[in-house]
Amino acid sequence: MPDIAKVAVNDATIHFDKLYSYTVSPELAGSVWPGSLVLVPFGRSNKPRMAVVIETGTQPEADPRLKPLLAAAPEEARLTPDLMELVRFLKDRTFCTWYEAVKAVIPYGAQYCPGTENGHPVVKNRLARPVETVYTLVAPLPEKPRPGAKQRQAAQLLQDGPRTRSELEELGISRATLEGLCKKGVLRSEERYKSLDLFAAIPFDPQPVQLSAEQQSAYDTLERQLVADGPQAALLFGVTGSGKTAVFLKLIEKTLLLGRRALVLVPEISLTPQMIRRLKAMFGSRLAVQHSALNNTERLLQWRMIQQGNADIVVGTRSAIFAPLQNIGLIILDEEQEHTYQSESAPRYSAHEVAKKRAGMENALLLFASATPRTETYQAAQSGRIQLVTLTQRYGGRPLPRVDFVDMRAELASGNSREISARLVRELAANLHNGEQSILLLNRRGYRTVGMCGICGHVLKCPNCSVPLVYHKAQQMLLCHHCGHRVSPVPTVCPECGGKLVYSGFGTQKVEEELRELLPQARVLRMDQDSTGQKHAHETMLAQFARGEYDILLGTQMVAKGLDFEKVTLVGVLGIDSLLFGQGFRSYENVFSLVTQVVGRCGRAELPGRALIQTAVVEHPVLKLAAAQDYPAFFAQEIAFRRFSLYPPFCSFCVAGFTGPSEPDVYAAALRFSRLLAERFAKHPDQPLRVLGPTPMNIAMLGGKYRYKLTLKCRNDATFRALVRSALEAYAEEKLPAKAGIALDFNSDGDL
Repeated sequence: MPDIAKVAVNDATIHFDKLYSYTVSPELAGSVWPGSLVLVPFGRSNKPRMAVVIETGTQPEADPRLKPLLAAAPEEARLTPDLMELVRFLKDRTFCTWYEAVKAVIPYGAQYCPGTENGHPVVKNRLARPVETVYTLVAPLPEKPRPGAKQRQAAQLLQDGPRTRSELEELGISRATLEGLCKKGVLRSEERYKSLDLFAAIPFDPQPVQLSAEQQSAYDTLERQLVADGPQAALLFGVTGSGKTAVFLKLIEKTLLLGRRALVLVPEISLTPQMIRRLKAMFGSRLAVQHSALNNTERLLQWRMIQQGNADIVVGTRSAIFAPLQNIGLIILDEEQEHTYQSESAPRYSAHEVAKKRAGMENALLLFASATPRTETYQAAQSGRIQLVTLTQRYGGRPLPRVDFVDMRAELASGNSREISARLVRELAANLHNGEQSILLLNRRGYRTVGMCGICGHVLKCPNCSVPLVYHKAQQMLLCHHCGHRVSPVPTVCPECGGKLVYSGFGTQKVEEELRELLPQARVLRMDQDSTGQKHAHETMLAQFARGEYDILLGTQMVAKGLDFEKVTLVGVLGIDSLLFGQGFRSYENVFSLVTQVVGRCGRAELPGRALIQTAVVEHPVLKLAAAQDYPAFFAQEIAFRRFSLYPPFCSFCVAGFTGPSEPDVYAAALRFSRLLAERFAKHPDQPLRVLGPTPMNIAMLGGKYRYKLTLKCRNDATFRALVRSALEAYAEEKLPAKAGIALDFNSDGDL
């Protein structure tokens, strides 16, 4: 009975993403299992293509139509059964292809690609794993001939155990000396895969975690869940500065004592250095990191460290949820409300949903934590579906910051056309005089945000995207923040009528310039996507600010959450109105969270904090509630709106996006898909569905392609997904993907 493997191939569109059968030769029989990465001949040309084995089996008789597998990746590349379970989960829930799911769960450096050796097809590492030479002392130095000083030094250094060539060379031992000792039989050399301690500079300095009475009560409740049988879930809801991280540390400590492991997710790369420092100091070197700021080699080495069981704690951003960590007892999603936990490209997954899946697989405690949780999470906690644990007081009894509003309409009426109000300038100057620090939030990068003709009103837009170009003064260019299109030199004359172009609006670069003019003695640090492009930029900048090398930290939302600086006593919020009136049903939730979080960055130590919110709508209820840090009142208002308008958690929300080069074709394809859905759901009247659209997306053109959407309010269960999958198959049969590609997103708040 010949062996067969059913595989899913790389680079398949969703409409051709099915399992293909191949025969397994006797030479590969012991190397091919579900989860193996293999090389297959595909299509009429038999071009080698990577694939993942989904199923294996036998068949009674040989099928002459089946092609044989060409090669298989090493056993260490095989996806473990739990990672394969996550691949199946992503495939089912996000409508991605099999191989898109595979690429999500393993980093680039651990993936394989087709290659050839001696004319034969083989699988090759995308990234060669680095090796290093390690020397071990295996015999005493001979007395004759008399060993030299460097030889004696080398033997002495190696008495405590093996060392790498690079370590010995740094201590003055040359390669020639080491190779000479190997020839004499004193040393043995071998090649080993490199390991990497990214945080060797952080000392292991465990200090007992002192909990307040309220923190201890929260810990006691969560500890009972941690040691309970079966999967558990909880929300740690605490005001900013209440000491949620201290509770994390105690829970992680308990998890390790139970012989299990912990996975900690943070929403932003900028938050990882602070968390890593706390974890490394307390728990030592068995800590691994997974996030996109690591280069491919670093990420691979960290991933291998986890895979080989050499890490007890993994910390990282969204993708760390797929870390190959075994025996997980605790999963933490810190600042769980952040949109960065949702992937914006295939597979379009939510880290919340994957974390729930992993907690169920591992019988672990899943802990969401935030001062401003998602409406869905808080509703689940209030309804008893997950445990609600609260921290109502700041650590040490410190008061919440005092918050005032600055009416920017009055500023303009008084003749101040700057982006920084006179009141904020006075408060910043007072902080400078007192030797205290300040944080300013402006969630727009660049210098000027719109270039418009003063005569005809023409706005300079990206030729590929339906968005205005942003003026970046430092680079002297206009830049599209979506596709990267650039215009230089900066135009001064309208291309339509020849009139004078006027640049208006403001971003972080403009505010930085104003600060230097108004407060020339102030040391200003700007943190945004433009200034943090270099490796380790986040960590370096935040460390500089923590050491007091800067007085004012100006940045986008990366400075708004999770950061803890003792000398910060003032926070200023600029340009918040544009977010208040943004599209998407989460716009109020996002503004409330952003303002509450950034206000909470000040007054976290002995010095009291204060905050100023610059706005033209000083009476807006969301801003008032955020200033008061009154989340329960905001939740009551928000949940009433969601219930009345039928938004999550009262339904599932899915956006079907359509993109293509011809606007009429894209619209027609979206309309046809809505009818395909209607035909199928008409046969299942018990399956709720509301379809809105098709309508243009908020950004109607991106990268030269027109964009339309259908908004589906539904119940996301197995029946719903089966009906949608049937509609997708019919969409493909009618050759519509050639006119408009389609993508489904269950995490969007109204757009892709």
